[in-house]
Amino acid sequence: MTDSLFDQEPGGSPLAVRMRPRTLDEFVGQRKAIAKGSPLHKLLQPTDVDTKSSVILWGPPGTGKTTLAQLIARAGSAKFMELSAINAGVKDVREVITAAQENKSLYGVSTVLFVDEVHRFNKTQQDALLPGVENGWVTLVAATTENPSFSVIAPLMSRSLLVTLSELDESEITNVITRAISDPRGLKGDVSISQEALEMLIRLAGGDARRSLTVLEAAAGVALGNGHTEISVDDISSASDHNVVRYDKDGDQHYDIISAYIKSIRGSDPDAALHYLARMLEAGEDPRFIARRLMISASEDIGLADNSMLQLAVSAAQTVALIGMPEARITLSQATIALSLAPKSNSAYLAIDRAIEDIRTGDIGIVPAHLRDSHYARAGDLGHGVGYSYPHNEASGVSEQTYLPDPLTQARYYQPTDRGQEAVLSQVWSKIRSILGRD
Repeated sequence: MTDSLFDQEPGGSPLAVRMRPRTLDEFVGQRKAIAKGSPLHKLLQPTDVDTKSSVILWGPPGTGKTTLAQLIARAGSAKFMELSAINAGVKDVREVITAAQENKSLYGVSTVLFVDEVHRFNKTQQDALLPGVENGWVTLVAATTENPSFSVIAPLMSRSLLVTLSELDESEITNVITRAISDPRGLKGDVSISQEALEMLIRLAGGDARRSLTVLEAAAGVALGNGHTEISVDDISSASDHNVVRYDKDGDQHYDIISAYIKSIRGSDPDAALHYLARMLEAGEDPRFIARRLMISASEDIGLADNSMLQLAVSAAQTVALIGMPEARITLSQATIALSLAPKSNSAYLAIDRAIEDIRTGDIGIVPAHLRDSHYARAGDLGHGVGYSYPHNEASGVSEQTYLPDPLTQARYYQPTDRGQEAVLSQVWSKIRSILGRD
């Protein structure tokens, strides 16, 4: 259990602690969450009201959860107390609630209780928080990196506002870094940073402000230790124990490596695909971008040869969005290997392109009368729906009738391969074409 004082930060504290915003104006990121008029913005405004709504902050590491808790406490002139769900038990929770109750009843002082990693609390531990929240003894600010719908008990969820936080974008991380270099609380202008090193540090941060400051501080130490004041790419590499990959997210490397990655999957070489995946991840590429490309590959290169690969790719993308790095690397690896080893077919890709080509350049004709909408007055007088054969009335479930416009009756857009599951679909489509008279 920690009792935090806003204005007392020892000189030996880590840079990320020294640079923690003390006012809302200093806070970087979460523009939507703290927008004027939002519930969180109201909690962050100075007020004489001694009890505020409890809140659950859900987001990746380094997005400002602890800072927001402290700013909420400061806005209400409340006592700030902190518990880490990693090492706190039910006894610790009850002691904090009792102390908060006494502070309120004896001294009229409110308490903001910040619980970090609340998803690590079991049901009993979370239940112990309820009396303090229900009776207004504490304003609970709970932080979690996991979906609280699955990790926080319903009674606590119903008594709290849920605020979703997002990773900081590149401009916001740049703001955090440059301010830390010049600020008297930070590096005091003792060092500068090259543009290339700044770009590398932004990528390594991955939207995590705390990580950016941790690496920056270490890199500054490396630079000064080597007798120079400008932080270089090599300093970043040494400080992060990280072999910094030369990779421009907006340049040739970005496009070349993602191209090699997709072509390796298409070529059924999981080792090569994993190599390019690792290069992208080590260079700080957004894992969500990679996951999106896997979804495209699942349809473009595997398609109907194994329908399950699209489901796997979609699940992987959802998982990556939920858990983030570094764990997302495992999910991306799993999906990469599966897609690499799956049978390949581009028939769906070619089929839609053939159809689009006819639409753009060909005589596409009109919708056959028997297929037109007949669900309105006098449609039958126009011949709409007349002669339509209902497939469910046929023993085979297929009616011998024309579906394509007259100029395209012999068009063959879908041309199945004999690979994987599509071999079965090929036989089915051949029989259907025979019934339709399209052989």
